[in-house]
Amino acid sequence: MNELPIIMNTGRSIYKSNITFVIKNDQENGVHLNTPISIIANALVRERQRAGLSLAEVARRAGIAKSTLSQLEAGNGNPGIETLWSLCVALNIPFSRLMEPEARRMQVIRRGEGPTVTADLADYQAVLLATCPPGARRDLYLLQVQPGSDRCSQPHSPNTNEHIIVAKGRALVGPVDSPVELNVGDYITYPGDEPHIFRALEADTLALLVMEHL
Repeated sequence: MNELPIIMNTGRSIYKSNITFVIKNDQENGVHLNTPISIIANALVRERQRAGLSLAEVARRAGIAKSTLSQLEAGNGNPGIETLWSLCVALNIPFSRLMEPEARRMQVIRRGEGPTVTADLADYQAVLLATCPPGARRDLYLLQVQPGSDRCSQPHSPNTNEHIIVAKGRALVGPVDSPVELNVGDYITYPGDEPHIFRALEADTLALLVMEHL
């Protein structure tokens, strides 16, 4: 699994690196990921089926009981970080994949929302907005837009997605039939292979655009 080992701190060190992330205890033997258990459950089912593995085989590789994995996939229980990490290793996926909702046509994450991890030794918080699909190419652009003239884009090549984070000002962004007003720190992703719009609502609006090509 191509992911840097980190210390997932639930009161005891589990993995070592130069960076410590803290995931706060929800219960004595569980962790709080700021992620609904339903998202983790759906991700476990999705990734197991994608790998073509049975419930029993994943449980065997992860070193847990088949009944435990069955309960987790049903959205029950409060798994410890050790269990979740073992499942990621068994499924050969990065840990962040368990916090990723099933792909939707459009998704908005407001500032202050989204799955978060916090550094132990610094005032530092990371919010997972999106993971990169296997084999995708991403191009980054800084948008500087003024009100008064909408940027109406025709569909790009098939399987193109756009990700936008507003850094300054306000903007109306998204598919032409359902754009969303975004403030500073808000994030949106939507299909770039459909007509879409960017309308600045304040002077000197700045945004980061990531174009994702599958």
